[in-house]
Amino acid sequence: MAQSETMTLRLDAPTRRRLERLAKATARTKAFLAQEAIRAYVELNEWQVQAIEEGIAAAEDGRLVDDDVVTAWLESWGSGRERSPK
Repeated sequence: MAQSETMTLRLDAPTRRRLERLAKATARTKAFLAQEAIRAYVELNEWQVQAIEEGIAAAEDGRLVDDDVVTAWLESWGSGRERSPK
């Protein structure tokens, strides 16, 4: 198991009460639920930031698809004569 560290977290009263109810309903601790929520948030946002950075790098390298090509491709969907995405 990975080493853990203690962190202080401030919650507004309504969120704290909701967390307490959820902890009771799931037989988990508030700390466990908070840890899982933060882990999921970090994973989602790391992925999103990485994808944005990759997109920026592709644009800077000139690896782009013209808007007219994308529009024509999208408009061909479901027509039986779908165009290539490139």
